[in-house]
Amino acid sequence: MALRKIREMGDDCLRAVCKEVTEITPRIEELVEDLIDTMYEADGVGLAAPQVGIRKRIAVVDVGEGPVVLINPEVVSAEGEQTGNEGCLSVPGKCGVVTRPLKVKVKTRNMNWEWEEIEGEELFARAMLHEMDHLDGILYVDKVEGELMDVEAPEED
Repeated sequence: MALRKIREMGDDCLRAVCKEVTEITPRIEELVEDLIDTMYEADGVGLAAPQVGIRKRIAVVDVGEGPVVLINPEVVSAEGEQTGNEGCLSVPGKCGVVTRPLKVKVKTRNMNWEWEEIEGEELFARAMLHEMDHLDGILYVDKVEGELMDVEAPEED
């Protein structure tokens, strides 16, 4: 589909609490496809609708197992703790240390408008929670322990 412009820190859309999706429409289907394409193009592991200027409770995540779509997601349970570096496509060139649960269970709507539960550990849990924070106007920089660090851009081939 189409690549969308990723909004960067300072854009008001990133601080908005997003509205619930009420049904799967052709526009929602297109948005999900665009989020996936944009995430891959930007070499990200997740992308939320507000990051492309849409205030809807939709996010996509792919940590190497294929894309997972989260619509109106809610955390059902969380356990353990992991601390590690996090970055964000909306905060380019930076990363910071964030502590999040090690395991989570998320209840979400799928593209068939059915509720399902998705369990994730480690990076998958971190990515889902990071993207879900975006849906409430929270950026990882709000949770960073210590200072943000500069990240070197990968060299082009």
